[in-house]
Amino acid sequence: MISAYPPDAFPAAGPRDSTRCDSTENPHEQTAPRITALLGRLDLPTDGVRDYCELLSEAFARRGVRLDLVQLRWENVGWRKALFNLWKQSRAWKGRVVFLQYTALMWSRRGFPIGALGVLAILKIRRVRMGAVFHDVSYGPARGWIQCIRCACQIFSIRTVFRCAEIPILTVPAPQLPWLPFDSSRAAFIPVGANFPPVEPVTLCKSLAATPTVAVFGVTGGVHIAREAREIAKAMKHAAARLPGLRLDVFGRGALEAEPALHKELAGANIALSISGVLPAGEVRARLAQADVLLFVRGSISSRRGSAIAAIVSGIPVVGYRGAETASPITEAGVLLVENNDGAALAEALTRVLADAKLYTDLCGRNAEVTAKYLSWDAIAAQYSQILSRKM
Repeated sequence: MISAYPPDAFPAAGPRDSTRCDSTENPHEQTAPRITALLGRLDLPTDGVRDYCELLSEAFARRGVRLDLVQLRWENVGWRKALFNLWKQSRAWKGRVVFLQYTALMWSRRGFPIGALGVLAILKIRRVRMGAVFHDVSYGPARGWIQCIRCACQIFSIRTVFRCAEIPILTVPAPQLPWLPFDSSRAAFIPVGANFPPVEPVTLCKSLAATPTVAVFGVTGGVHIAREAREIAKAMKHAAARLPGLRLDVFGRGALEAEPALHKELAGANIALSISGVLPAGEVRARLAQADVLLFVRGSISSRRGSAIAAIVSGIPVVGYRGAETASPITEAGVLLVENNDGAALAEALTRVLADAKLYTDLCGRNAEVTAKYLSWDAIAAQYSQILSRKM
């Protein structure tokens, strides 16, 4: 369910008002348990956290539980007015479970998420049963005094939210998170899902196409484009030397920005290149279903990497880097991982997956098992329900 609060602070994202039950509503919904997911600034052109909440809401509805989405659009009206409206609208939330969705940039413009602490204070005063879902998991090394202050602010904010949350949810296992305070044992780990509607369970492993397609879902923008384009091209050229006629399909965030660099790096190679920008969820699902392998070069794979999980849920193997965040259940899925920044090993791994039919079939089968157990939206909602049943 999507809330339709006053448009200046909580712009309507859908036709329903989560604060009332109309006579046209499903009678079952009127008595269903209600939970609220509280989001901050809207990320454009796509907002992975909002997609996460919307798909989780649909999965909860299938279990007879109502999850309302409330988006605090402070970037439109300013913090003062946004917090005032939150204060008014949260008047009826006493005793309700409210999951604050946390990333540093959701609650700040420049990475100083002090505003989240104001939201936290209101929720505590309103005596909600506060949960928090931590979509941020780590912070890079600080360089320069401004960055040092920013990182210190982020760590202070995320630890404060964690300590105040009755139901903290991590999207990466606790051992992979250096910022966690000592009382981290009470946190629960739930991996994110794919940011598109549920797909039919993968029961039969697909076979490699005669002309395999390698998908790249998203490219990091800015200064990382040149490096990632080189790594993608190096892996594709290595594989094409053994398997001529490969296709490369690049789409999602950063793809159009990376187009000139990819054309330059792949010049003269016998590789068909297709590049698209941000696509609707259904088109993403179709592109992944048509591909044979996902090549992931945007850092290390983990349970919060929605693009990698989208490929796993779609049943295709993933070739990428392992790193500090890489842990189960991702390591149980159909992934072939190499050490971070080892481009030569990445190229060899991609070639192995495309050339070894038995390995390919095994990886596809592992994807089906991990999706059913951990990564489908119904499985994720079930994990939430188990946690909430212990807390209620």
